[in-house]
Amino acid sequence: QVQLVESGGGLVQPGGSLKLSCVGSGISFRAYAVGWYRQAPGKSRELVGGIVMDNSTEYADSVKDRFTISRDNAKNTVYLQMSSLKPEDTAVYYCNAPSLLTEVTNSGYWGQGTQVTVST
Repeated sequence: QVQLVESGGGLVQPGGSLKLSCVGSGISFRAYAVGWYRQAPGKSRELVGGIVMDNSTEYADSVKDRFTISRDNAKNTVYLQMSSLKPEDTAVYYCNAPSLLTEVTNSGYWGQGTQVTVST
């Protein structure tokens, strides 16, 4: 029924860039806030950032000025553009909708995640 599918992950060098996509089906992103979260081994999921209905965005301090979230309502897709990547950005990245855009992670639907590895 409702599915969120993340894609675009991979292996990049420190300082490199990567763009992730989250495509929704069975749910309209234009009507809800959509969040990006990540989870590194041994750690809980943390909020990376999100985009709300008026297209305003918010970001965790750790990624602000390096990551940019945008949406394409025609494609029902939300993007996470990542630049100046650091090894500590290594994690599985997930999208969440509808999202509370908080550290609460028991709300909305989740995708399967896409692996981002930043390493030399």
